[in-house]
Amino acid sequence: MEAAALFTFPSSTTLPPSSATAALSLKSHFRNPFLTTQHPKFSPKTPNPLPKIRAAISRTKKEETVDKVKEELADCHLIAAIAYKGLTVQQFRELRTQLPETTKLIVAKNTLVLKAIEGTKWEALKPCMKGMNAWLFVHSEEIPAALKPYRTFQKEKKLEDNDFTGAVFEGKYYAPSDFKALETLPTRAEIYATFLGSLKGPASAVVGTIQAPARDLIMTLKAYCKKLEEGEEGAAQ
Repeated sequence: MEAAALFTFPSSTTLPPSSATAALSLKSHFRNPFLTTQHPKFSPKTPNPLPKIRAAISRTKKEETVDKVKEELADCHLIAAIAYKGLTVQQFRELRTQLPETTKLIVAKNTLVLKAIEGTKWEALKPCMKGMNAWLFVHSEEIPAALKPYRTFQKEKKLEDNDFTGAVFEGKYYAPSDFKALETLPTRAEIYATFLGSLKGPASAVVGTIQAPARDLIMTLKAYCKKLEEGEEGAAQ
């Protein structure tokens, strides 16, 4: 019995439940510093590139609008502003189809138009840089013919609140109350006919005067008519 006891191998010992729980608790408490896995909740956020892209697109669009306005300034005789708040896209399309080919309608912010006309004679438009404006660029000396389509459109659609807010013609600013003077300007053909019918001077003087701007022709014609009237009064005396 004693010999048997000498060759008896001891069985593997098991920790009591309390010891096993303690070992597991210690293992879970001390994290492995070499592990890089993080909980999704605390993972660093990737920066959203959309705001920067949108800002770049917006900046590009603004630059394109300024360049477009600058292009329209070339050979432009008149620029008029129209209060367009409340107008629909469909109405704008319809209006554009009624304008002469020499007249362009552009919707642009006041700040962008002001930037485009900076340092030019069109800076006189500053008084109408309020509210929401659409811009009429007239590339013709026939000013009444360029303004009439919008007046007709305005009456047909009953757009009393969408009136002209200002204009510049030959470097002079015209307030909304002054538009009648622009809309009743004689056409180039009318000026020529009246001028040629009244003038009794040599043909060379007529040709030289015809090449002047419309306003100069009107002033010359008025001065000549006044001279004729004075001559007639002098002859009567």
